[in-house]
Amino acid sequence: MKFFVDTADIAEIRELAATGLVDGVTTNPSLIAKSGRKFVEVIEEICAVVAGPVSAEVTALDHEKMLAEGRYLARIAPNVTIKVPLTVDGLKTCKALSDEGTPVNVTLCFSPAQAILAAKAGARFISPFVGRFDDIGARGMDLIEQIVEIYDNYPTFQTEVLVASVRHPLHVVEAGRMGADVVTVPPSVLRQMYQHPLTDKGLAAFMADWEKTGQTVL
Repeated sequence: MKFFVDTADIAEIRELAATGLVDGVTTNPSLIAKSGRKFVEVIEEICAVVAGPVSAEVTALDHEKMLAEGRYLARIAPNVTIKVPLTVDGLKTCKALSDEGTPVNVTLCFSPAQAILAAKAGARFISPFVGRFDDIGARGMDLIEQIVEIYDNYPTFQTEVLVASVRHPLHVVEAGRMGADVVTVPPSVLRQMYQHPLTDKGLAAFMADWEKTGQTVL
């Protein structure tokens, strides 16, 4: 499973990338707005830090403008992935960019039917939003299970399932059990994955015993 980090905060990205556990980055207009910086500058800087895919989302709603924006953003760096919404115009743009060799992340997926269309359009990634389903009392991970099952039935589909809107480590674990290709997580969730009280307790016991020996390693 690949880990993408879902943020436009370059300081967070640098810190997490230094762990060697970050395979890519996803951004969206909301995250860029939160950064308070210019969109293109942020994407350029992220691409210089992370070697893997960096999703840069178009803001146009019609196909022609989406395509123009996608082509422009793709020139920022070789590892840019263009992010488009799961609409008719978004899928048309996905098909056109994919045919040109530009990887596309189709976002805001909320049904298996939509995921099938994205795969048919040549998407590199499909981004189902699990947390937003949980927010309305549904089970978001059911959607991941269905999409993975469908994609596995058709080896010609090259689209990777990118689990988005992740709220907690359990989403990550369930995604892994289901065979999802990628999870994109907020920095806070990635840090939560390190934590377990028994790890802390065990380490404290080891260090207490070591201190009693009066030794040092160096």
